[in-house]
Amino acid sequence: MEAYDLLVIGAGPGGYVAAIRAAQLGMRVGVVEKEKALGGTCLRVGCIPSKALLETTERIYEVQKGLIGAKVEGLTLDLPALMAHKDRVVGANTQGIEFLFRKNGIARHQGTARFLSERKVRVEETGEELSARYILIATGSAPLLPPWAEVDLERVVTSTEALSFPEVPERLIVVGGGVIGLELGVVWHRLGAEVVVLEYLDRILPTMDAELSRAAERVFRKEGLEIRTRVRVQAVRPEGKGARVELEGGEVLEADRVLLAVGRRPYTEGLSLENAGLATDERGRIPVDEHLRTQVPHIYAIGDVVRGPMLAHKASEEGIAAVEHMVRGYGHVDYLAIPSVVYTHPEVAGVGYTEEELKAQGIPYKVGKFPYSASGRARAMGETEGFVKVLAHAQTDRILGVHGIGARVGDVLAEAALALFFKASAEDVGRAPHAHPSLSEILKEAALGAWERPIHL
Repeated sequence: MEAYDLLVIGAGPGGYVAAIRAAQLGMRVGVVEKEKALGGTCLRVGCIPSKALLETTERIYEVQKGLIGAKVEGLTLDLPALMAHKDRVVGANTQGIEFLFRKNGIARHQGTARFLSERKVRVEETGEELSARYILIATGSAPLLPPWAEVDLERVVTSTEALSFPEVPERLIVVGGGVIGLELGVVWHRLGAEVVVLEYLDRILPTMDAELSRAAERVFRKEGLEIRTRVRVQAVRPEGKGARVELEGGEVLEADRVLLAVGRRPYTEGLSLENAGLATDERGRIPVDEHLRTQVPHIYAIGDVVRGPMLAHKASEEGIAAVEHMVRGYGHVDYLAIPSVVYTHPEVAGVGYTEEELKAQGIPYKVGKFPYSASGRARAMGETEGFVKVLAHAQTDRILGVHGIGARVGDVLAEAALALFFKASAEDVGRAPHAHPSLSEILKEAALGAWERPIHL
């Protein structure tokens, strides 16, 4: 029986990062991953391939709309080449993780892990039995398939299949107005599909700052997406050569394909958690303490199988914190400083508290906001749509949240995440020098607005 200091179950952004950090700290590490390619959902069929499509289709869309100072004629879409580019990007990233495993001496076991006891795991496909001083569960999540949907993975699909349609659908219905639905809806809209987004709640991107959600909805509608909120879907099923969506009230919609993007669920199938003395909560998550430990102290869990937003970078931070707690006795994740980005165009991003959360908690705050239209760099780029908003404590001036919509705002908010992490004030960010002309000046001016008042507005 192979014995390790740490056995990681799952090689997604949480698991593989944890494994590498553990090896750096001197642990003998083994990883069990059922897929042949390392990297989990994010690298194989999530974050990375979707961003490859978003970045490429954004350029196609810009050319179709017309470039400033240039006319382009005879543009044609080569969808197989676009998909091949996406696959190359995925392959390069997954191969990069294989290299890092070899570099750090991490043993990889391919197959499905099942607990035999609280210290022993069997790889079902090979029959290998492994033991470890510590075990880290990082099995991620899977698309949520509602009971009212008949999924055939061809006409009614999940996000995985929507990354690889063999042709551009004439009409695509997206059920769910969250990040995944909007990103993939935008990709296929740019390539020529008529896209309809159906959202049950009263706004798209419901977990983000409400002002941001409303602004994003206006922009997406202006770009040609049909967005319908407060819509209850009662049934989705393949029909003929397409699919049928039945709404409450009797309305029926038809499309070539329907993308179900109503959320994701923690993935723990086949683990036999009960053999390790573990159980999931009412939402299928594994309960953990502030150090990511389960009720069995030497078993940790991170990422999408525990509480919190299902974000790759959140899982990575938790993986590092869990491993450092095992080795050094301490590890910490600042959840308030974890940003969220929607990689459409314009991008939509936020970090820290939203205005709605501050109001609900009775925290006094002040607002500084600066528009892209007042930025010299944004004007030069022809990207004047959007704004950045800084929320700071009304008495202490400490930054509590930053939210924005606009070109590359996800990159702009990296500084905001750092500001929250180091407990900076709006004055700190507003007084710090920023390169001119740059989009980062938009954050500086918004921070000045929260502190006293912006210079260029």
